[in-house]
Formats: sequence, C-alpha cells, structure tokens
Amino acid sequence: MPGTDETPEPAWPSADHDAAGENEPEGRTHELPMPKASLPEQPTMFVPKVAAPPPPRPQQQPRPQARPQSQQPQPQQPPPPRPQPQQPRQPPPAPGRIEIKPASAHAVPMRIEPTGEQHPAETKTEAEEPQREEPAERPPRRGRRAWWIAGAAVVLVVALGVVAALPYVSNRLGLPWAPNAPKADPPQPVAVSRDLAGPSTSGPAPTPAGVSQAISGAVSNPALGTLTGTVIDPVTGTTLWERNAGQPITPASTTKVLTAAAALLALDHGTQFSTKVVEGSEPGSVVLVAGGDITLSSLPDGQESVYRGAAHLDDLVAQVKEATGGNVSQVQLDLGAFSGPTSAEGWAPEDAPSTYMAPVEPAMLDGGRSVPGDDGSMRTGRPAEQLAGEFASRLGAQVASTPTTTAPQGARVLGEVKSAPLTELVDTALSISDNLLADVIARHVAIAEGAEPSFTGGAQATLDVLSRNGFDVSGVELSDGSGLSLRNKVPAKLLGELLSVAAAPDGKGDPRTAKLRPLLGGLPVAGGSGTLAERYTQAAAAEGKGWVRGKTGTIPSDGINSLAGVVLDTDGRVLVFALMTVGSQTEAGRAGLDAITATLRGCGCG
Repeated sequence: MPGTDETPEPAWPSADHDAAGENEPEGRTHELPMPKASLPEQPTMFVPKVAAPPPPRPQQQPRPQARPQSQQPQPQQPPPPRPQPQQPRQPPPAPGRIEIKPASAHAVPMRIEPTGEQHPAETKTEAEEPQREEPAERPPRRGRRAWWIAGAAVVLVVALGVVAALPYVSNRLGLPWAPNAPKADPPQPVAVSRDLAGPSTSGPAPTPAGVSQAISGAVSNPALGTLTGTVIDPVTGTTLWERNAGQPITPASTTKVLTAAAALLALDHGTQFSTKVVEGSEPGSVVLVAGGDITLSSLPDGQESVYRGAAHLDDLVAQVKEATGGNVSQVQLDLGAFSGPTSAEGWAPEDAPSTYMAPVEPAMLDGGRSVPGDDGSMRTGRPAEQLAGEFASRLGAQVASTPTTTAPQGARVLGEVKSAPLTELVDTALSISDNLLADVIARHVAIAEGAEPSFTGGAQATLDVLSRNGFDVSGVELSDGSGLSLRNKVPAKLLGELLSVAAAPDGKGDPRTAKLRPLLGGLPVAGGSGTLAERYTQAAAAEGKGWVRGKTGTIPSDGINSLAGVVLDTDGRVLVFALMTVGSQTEAGRAGLDAITATLRGCGCG
C-alpha cells in the first residue's frame, strides 16, 4: 500500500488515468502501445500428406508488467526455437495486415524479481494445457542383453564339452581323448596284392612219422569207439597216417561227399533244374511239369528261403497269368521226372517226414519246410500236393480231381523258372547237410547217366561216375545219396582220395581237380558255418577253429560219427583227413574228432 514501508505494488495504467513517476514529468500517460490492426484473414494452412512429428512445446508471450520506474521495459526475447521438420512454406501476409499467430503461440509469462530481474514464470492457464513432449526412445539396455548372450555361450560351450567327452561321440569324431584313439603313430602302409594266393607247396613237407607222433594221443581217445581214418598230403598224394582206412563202415552224412563228387564230375557246373507250366488237354487247364527242383520258393520276390538264389513261385504264376490272360480254372501235376519209392531202404520210419527229411518228389516248395527260412522246421509228408494247391490258389483256380497227369506232347509252354546253378546247390547240400537236396542231386546224376531216376538208379550212377573217373569203389554200398540209410558202407580211404584230388594244387595236371574243387567251398568251417558252427569250442579243439573245414556225419542211434575235410597246418601246408567211428558217444565222439583235426592244425609235422 502507498505510504507503507513495504515495496509499493506497481499500478497498472489505464487509458483514462495518468500517473507520473518520480523521474518523469507529470501527466505522461502510461499506456501499452496498441497497434492498429484489422482482423487478419485466416491464413491458408498446407498440411503435408505424411504425418509430422508432434509440434514443440508452445511458448507463451509474457504479459506486460509494470516495471520499476527506474527501468525501461525491454522486449523479451523468446528462447531459440528447436529445430523442426521442414513445414510447407506459408504464403506471406497481405500488406498492411498483421500476421496472427496460431492459437498455439502464446506469450511467455515473466516473473519480475524485486531487483528488477526477469525470469520466465513456469505457469499455465486453466484454459490451456501445454502439450507434453513425447519421451525420447530409450536406448536398449545393451548391458543386460550382453550378459544373456555371454551366459548362453557359456552354457553351450559346457554342453558341447560334456557331449564331446562321451566315449561314443569322441570315438565317432576321432577326438584325441577318444577311448579307441590310436596310441601310437599309424603303421606304414603294406603292399597289397589283389591276387588270391593258394596254400604253400614249398614249406616243410609233412612226414608220416611227424603226423603219427602228433596225433597219437588224440586218436587213442576211448570216446571214439572204433576209429578208422586216413590223413593225406594232397601235394604229393602221400598217405601220412591211416587206420583201417580200407574198411567200409556206415558213413552217415559224409555219403554226401560221394554224391556231390559224382554230380560235379558228370554234370555241367552251371546246370539248373526246371519247373515249367504247359497248356492242359482241356480248355482252362494247365499242367505243372516237375523238373526236379525242390528249392522253389513260396516267398515273395526279394525274400530268401534256406535255398539262396532259388526261383520263386510268384514269378511262375505271373508268367502263366500273362500267357493265359488269367483264364485258368484247373491245375494238374506231371511228376514223371522221378520214379520209384519216395523213401529209401535203410531209413527209419520216422525219417520222412521229419525236421531233416521229406518224401523225395520232383516238385515242392522250400524243400517241404513249413517255415521257408528255418532249416530245422517240420517238413510236409505230401510236398508235391501242397505245391499244386498253392499254385492253383495263386492263379485263382482249383486242383483237378485227378491231380497227376502226363503233359501233352508239344504243349505250349506258359511259363518256366529255374533253380540256382549246380555248384550252389552242392554248396548248400554239404554246408547244412540237406538230405533231401542230396538225394535229388543223386537222381539228376542218374538222369545224366541214363539210369532210372530213383534211389537205386542214383546210387548206381554215383558209383559208375566215380569208378569211371579213377576212384576205387571196391566194397562201397549205397542205398541213397544223403547218408540216412544205415545200409550205406564207405571206406575212409575213398573219402580221403576224393578230397585229396579236390585239394590238389593247380598245375598238377589232373583234370579231375578243376571239376571237384567246388567240393571244398561247400565244407562247413570249424566254429563258423554250417554243421560245424557250434563245434570246436572245447580247449582241445579250439586251435582248429577257423582252420578246419569238414563234412560231418552222425547217426546217434548207432554211435556213428564221421568227419572228412581239410586243414591248414602251421607250416602253411594243406592236409586232407577222413575220420569215421562206430560205437562212439555222440557228443564225446564229435569232440574227439574235433581234437584230432585241431592237432593237425598245430602240427609242424615235417
């Protein structure tokens, strides 16, 4: 208030009131200058098509304030504007007119200190809320992300380390710490020849004295019963040891060595046995003509039975369907390829059918087995009839009421399949000791020799072929080609001679050797294949495992055990042996024979 000690409050001048300051002449009117202006035209606004960033915070113009009389009012300069995005240029105001700022531009309130200093006042009107600036985008927190990345990298490295430490992984990757990593430098490469080398013929030759001394203990085993046998050097043909080798005794399945040798000498090694189908005598009928192939497979193409490389019934069916257009209503069989009884003299009644034999007929599926891939499965008692039924079923036909017939002469052939070659059939017959296949092979020898295709004809043809090729068959009796018959009698000497010729070195000049050589390939390997796969496990025989090859023969009911084959001794020389027993114990007798041949393996019998 005027007249008080307080600082006087400045009075706002008006148009009808004059106030003189202390230093001014009285009567000066304090008025704010008011420009003469007419209402401006509304300026044209150009709005860009793209969105512009939010406008900067508007600045208010300061209201005029009474200043101390000692100071002249100074024009307030607003702070420099922030850089703004380029806006479309506005047309200039018309002459004589004052540009009116948009409503967003206000005077900035000022605060006047008692000292006369002026400061912008941070005030806002109730009518106007200042626009808030959008907060600047916060930069990403790189520190936290870096920690996550570093942590993940550590975990990954640890996981890889754990995995790499596993023996299987380190072995597969060949890491230095792998359990199977080489412990030393790799050996120097060794020259390899692609030519197969035969057994040595220049090493120390075995002598009769050396062989006799080496096996003297093994051949005295009482479990062997009555032992006969021979050991031969096939390079020189020298007999190194023998015991009653000329005495014919029951050979059991070593009879198959004679049958296979006769077939290899009499037949072409590529001979295949046929099964074909021809037109029947009545419309819609077909005749399956058996050709002596008992290996025909019932399995689909691509699946193998016991007989590797066998023909498939499905193939024959497909050929017949294509040739007839599927118009087949009746099936018959022509079984004239074989004759005589289907079982041999000297067989036990339970031998056929059994797990090791079926009635011998010229056509059947899988050797009559109930399970094509199982050699020990039960055989059927009517194998040809079973084949006819299966063949008719796959054709969508029926077996005729009279199932067997003779195919019409010159009938059109509707389909034909063939067995594996003879050498492969011989391999199978010897390796798994297939009785049925051996007797069928004997019948084919009879057919080749012009003899009756029966047990009797096959046995006689076998002896005729062997005799004609220079082998002594004196005292030999055969009732079959498989060795099931107890009436068969064969001396160990004949078995030894056959195998000695087969094992003779090339170039010796014997034409029989090339024909008989496939005999050796079919012999089971000690501890490895065929009927010797489970043998040579005992200590006395273990040395022969993998080195001995031999054809086995056993008839437990009569104490018969036999073994005939070849062995490579430690000097690299091949030795041929043929060992036969009567009255021996089955298991102990087998082990005794294994021990003899294993001793021959370890023999440097020079």
